[in-house]
Amino acid sequence: MPEARVIPIREVPPPEPPETEPVAAAGDWEESLAAALAFLRRRLTGDYEVDDFGFDPELSDAVIMAPFRALYERWFRVETRGLDNVPDEGGALVVANHSGTVPLDAIMTQLAILDHHPAHRHLRLLGADLVFQLPGIAPLARKLGTTLACQADAELLLGRGELAAVFPEGFKGIGKPFSERYKLQRFGRGGFVGSALRTGAPIVPCAIVGAEETYPMVGNLRSVARLFGLPYLPVTPTFPLLGPLGLVPLPSKWIIAFGEPVETASYGAAAADDPMLVFNLTDQVRESIQQALYTNLMQRRSVFF
Repeated sequence: MPEARVIPIREVPPPEPPETEPVAAAGDWEESLAAALAFLRRRLTGDYEVDDFGFDPELSDAVIMAPFRALYERWFRVETRGLDNVPDEGGALVVANHSGTVPLDAIMTQLAILDHHPAHRHLRLLGADLVFQLPGIAPLARKLGTTLACQADAELLLGRGELAAVFPEGFKGIGKPFSERYKLQRFGRGGFVGSALRTGAPIVPCAIVGAEETYPMVGNLRSVARLFGLPYLPVTPTFPLLGPLGLVPLPSKWIIAFGEPVETASYGAAAADDPMLVFNLTDQVRESIQQALYTNLMQRRSVFF
């Protein structure tokens, strides 16, 4: 009896799964379009909220902050530390060093808390008078929630339970030469401490590393600055030599570190009138920031990488 011939069975590959990526992508595109149209409808119909300082949280988050997010994530590659020291709710005053010729450090600190803090809180900046005198800049600053750096506005925000930020060095900090980088300038008369004491809000020291290298200031055209009413007119390795290209910040590596809060509620509101206590707390906060700057500078492996 002849042996049966075995005919091999050709393996049939399983059917390929249907392509779902284009469908998902189309769904994402439709959702984005719907969100954009809804945003435009609210803006055109006036269906959005603005507080008495002019703060427009929707416009700030969706439009004004959008280009700065690319700087935060990809250009400066900001690393945040100690975000748990920023309270989830209630009034608090963030006090930070100021540097970098152009005050990008303030916006980066806003983004650090808005995008990366668990409570996604808005940080209300207390700005200098000049901010509200510059055409084009003043209305944008108001939309971002910035208000005047005075005790009345600071105490109103803190009393409402807002998270506010002050940069006590002011123009002395952002306008100092590169040779004095990471050396804190004078903190004024401690007005921010008085506001915290009157409202019982904790003070959160904040050290910002990286801003000093974005526009290294090697010179100052003081006479030209006075003509335009500016506190300084910087000369950097790229500006004004490269013209508009000199306005592009260098891609330094940033660290924003929030320190342990300094409690003020136990002192009572009347303590704001004690000049010695105000001086001591101001010095304590300043020293905390200076030490944090040194610590994080030593831990940063490279200026640009």
